[in-house]
Amino acid sequence: MKKRIPLRSYNAAPPFFLILILTFSYTFMLTGCEPAQEPETAFDEDLINQHLDTDVTYTERYRPQFHFTPKINWMNDPNGLVFYDDQYHMFYQYNPFGDTWGFMSWGHAVSDDLVHWEHRPVAIPYGKEEEEGIFSGSAVVDHNNTTGFGDGNHAPIVAIYTSAYGGDEPNQAQSLAYSIDGGETFEKYEGNPVLDHEDPDFRDPNVVWMDEMDQWLMVVALPLQHKVQFYSSDNLIDWEYLSDFGPAGGIEGIWECPDLFQLPVDGDPGDMRWVLQVDMNPGAIAGGSGSQYFIGDWDGTQFIPDDENSEGEVLWTDFGTDFYAAITWNNIPEEDGRRLWVGWMNNWEYANQIPTEPWRSAMSIPRSIHLERVDDQILMVQRPVEELQQLREDHIQLQDITVEASEITSLSDQGLSGLAYEMIVEIDPGDADAAGLLLRVGDGEETIVGYDSRIQSAFVDRRNSGDEEFTEEFGIRNDAPVLLVDGKIRLHIFVDWSSIEVFANNGVPVITNRIFPDPESRDIQVFSQGGTATIEQIDFWTLRSTWDQE
Repeated sequence: MKKRIPLRSYNAAPPFFLILILTFSYTFMLTGCEPAQEPETAFDEDLINQHLDTDVTYTERYRPQFHFTPKINWMNDPNGLVFYDDQYHMFYQYNPFGDTWGFMSWGHAVSDDLVHWEHRPVAIPYGKEEEEGIFSGSAVVDHNNTTGFGDGNHAPIVAIYTSAYGGDEPNQAQSLAYSIDGGETFEKYEGNPVLDHEDPDFRDPNVVWMDEMDQWLMVVALPLQHKVQFYSSDNLIDWEYLSDFGPAGGIEGIWECPDLFQLPVDGDPGDMRWVLQVDMNPGAIAGGSGSQYFIGDWDGTQFIPDDENSEGEVLWTDFGTDFYAAITWNNIPEEDGRRLWVGWMNNWEYANQIPTEPWRSAMSIPRSIHLERVDDQILMVQRPVEELQQLREDHIQLQDITVEASEITSLSDQGLSGLAYEMIVEIDPGDADAAGLLLRVGDGEETIVGYDSRIQSAFVDRRNSGDEEFTEEFGIRNDAPVLLVDGKIRLHIFVDWSSIEVFANNGVPVITNRIFPDPESRDIQVFSQGGTATIEQIDFWTLRSTWDQE
């Protein structure tokens, strides 16, 4: 089916979407990941693990089918990502008592394949007596028992997290908890905290073992100073200050959730670089919270950015609104060799208001991270993990679809429609100003994904994507600069019941967005504006739910 469309429907994003508009309160700056409002729920020790006994269908309106979500209640940052005893562990910021931010604890889930997750008991609950919020951090496997926490039979998993103390003088410091039963239960170190600072905003420790130093290395954020600091330790308990990095790059908002890791450039082990990932809130490229990164060298004491990083250009991790607080998995087996991570698929502009129940928030799909030279610049590349391919069903391939100017063609009569699917699309924009796809199309709803030749960008436009009445900040178009390769663009797209992730040209750039369309909005269409474009090939799969086994 074809129909004519008004040209204005696919105009490039207006200037105010391309310029960062920084509107945030002083209170929010000071508290970072804490919302300004008080939590609406109360602490009840008997309900900490109520999620284990709660029955949910996983078919609730907007419930993601192949993204991790808690069964019930609030979730934000991934924490303590670690591989141990043949399982991927994902801890995360969790409110056991309600579906808005509060009573921060570490939730816990495990997976054999990064795709199917099993909910576990809360790992480290909010400390009521100490008024201690268990804020973000990391987890390591202490193979050499440097801490002395091991029992002689199993290497301990050690969580390094921020203790957010309340009371009359709120402050943040770094603490330890350890597990000798594979992450099922944790005991707090009796000497907590192990590292504090004169600045009360001091959080999100990320720790790795550095073979070159024969020590543990911590990178931790000073949010209001737009800095991260580096510390070293022999035992995870006694820490020595090494250096600062920052301010640099984007400094419009606070800095949070740093990570430091090494990657080869173009897969060459003889050309290794270090990546420093830092989140910022607000002021990111798409508005609100987002992530930036720096590429450089680690000399054993300090991070030294490459020259091109020092010239003021901000390297954005994701150009969408909903990818934040990503950290990488520790202890991935050497024979695997991948650097893997996952991010929080939400934005602090509206995180507490998104229209889902009885849970709130989701994680992105897990991604592998790479460094590649793109147009003579080294950039981060992200790709969906191959494990997701096990969810594919009903492959359909279409080729050579010509789309005339100002025309829409529906693909539903060729079998392309649905709520949860994966697509790989190759587009030759020809002489069109813009060309691409309309996804999750229904009565007055559509999410537009395409390439804009006028500004050389891939884009996702969710201004008519569905429910957006919960916030004024939701209706937006996100553009990511990208050049054609041999006159074409390749879009690898994952659509779930309330999200869309677009990996352009094999993963640089990436755009991640939440959307909330009606369940009846299922159509897929192709469009062209201002000229004729060719959809050279579409590979389409429906994706099975990962919750079928629950």
